[in-house]
Amino acid sequence: MNIQPLDPLRLSPPGTGPSADGTRLLARVRAAALAGETPHVAPRPVIDASWQRVMRIGIDPDRSTASDLLPAGELEHRRRSTALGELLPSLSQGLISVVQASQQIMVVTDEEGRVLWRDGDRGVMRKADGICLEAGAAWSEDTTGTNGIGTALELRRPVQVHSAEHFVRTLHDWTCAAAPVHDPRDGRLLGVIDVSGADSTFHPATLALVESVARLAEAELRDRHLMSVERLRSVASPILCRVGGRALAVDSHGWLAAVTGMPPVDRLPLPKSFRAGRRWLPSLGMCAVEPLPGGWLVRVEEAAAAGPDVAESAVSRVVLDLSSRRRSSVTVSGPAGRWTHELSPRHAELLYVLCVHREGRSAAELAADLFGDRTRTVTVRAEISRLRRHFAQVLAHRPYRFVDEVEVEVVPPPHPADLLPHSTAPAITAARRLPAQG
Repeated sequence: MNIQPLDPLRLSPPGTGPSADGTRLLARVRAAALAGETPHVAPRPVIDASWQRVMRIGIDPDRSTASDLLPAGELEHRRRSTALGELLPSLSQGLISVVQASQQIMVVTDEEGRVLWRDGDRGVMRKADGICLEAGAAWSEDTTGTNGIGTALELRRPVQVHSAEHFVRTLHDWTCAAAPVHDPRDGRLLGVIDVSGADSTFHPATLALVESVARLAEAELRDRHLMSVERLRSVASPILCRVGGRALAVDSHGWLAAVTGMPPVDRLPLPKSFRAGRRWLPSLGMCAVEPLPGGWLVRVEEAAAAGPDVAESAVSRVVLDLSSRRRSSVTVSGPAGRWTHELSPRHAELLYVLCVHREGRSAAELAADLFGDRTRTVTVRAEISRLRRHFAQVLAHRPYRFVDEVEVEVVPPPHPADLLPHSTAPAITAARRLPAQG
């Protein structure tokens, strides 16, 4: 029997929120799913997947949504530390008038789902206090179950959660639409913008509005970044004119501001713990690093000056850490030390496939692994080229693989179903169906 997903947008006539009958149907679907029964109408796939995640975690559907609030000092530190603070005027301009008119509130969280700011209808904010939707509260899936904020963080894409689609019963009188905000400088997840209110305020256009505001916020961050790179370039250019040999000026995220003596690159991969002194960089070898206002001066040492075989220092071990549902990283170790690099979702997929297939994969095989389409080889080659900027010493080609001399380890999540939860790649979805180890 073909069971159609239950979409709140289809529970009532266009332009209106879900009807009371439709909301009750949502509740019956949820009850059946939690009881392990097959409902006559399926929940939306995004909701069903979230329910499965939080049931594996062990969230009690009848629990309270209360959480320990961040201490005032920690909350203020997080507010000052995030780039989202710079965007509050733009976020307010884009959303506050709408949420006040529709009796809702705007919530901004950090990448862990901790509420940093909120604003909007005063009456709704008082009701939000009753469900602990307040500054400093935790709203990730693993603390509060399926909800707009937590599920958007898990999926790293916009999501709307209505009434009984929330896993915890306390939230069945609420509707929320949330969209993640990423830092355009490094792709890092900064947090989530959310609009929440009573379930009667549900409107299908809310999600599109929140997503648009999130994209505008990212565009503003991108503009600010370009201005900072220009400022760094004005400082670095006269310095590079006096420097002999190969040298670059990059900002704190590795984006190029100026270069001399070598071909330009868009971005220089920097280790997480980067500081002044003699530093080994995978793509350049041994370098002398000096601070600049807003970035670094990186001077490449010639092989003779850098010591014997420094430029050819072997990498001995690569650890791909996929244990977290929110972020993935790879740690590279060798005689020159170790460094860790956070991965984009696509690069995490690629490296996982190469870890599983140590014998190597052709471009067509990788295209099938990632997209289910062997013809998308151009996309695969472009992504591999980007990866090799970071990992040139450990990745070989013809076929694409890790070099034989390197020991490779994958740190998986506790349950296979949580492997790269944002991914729709055939190779990843197949791996999620494997039985749990141990």
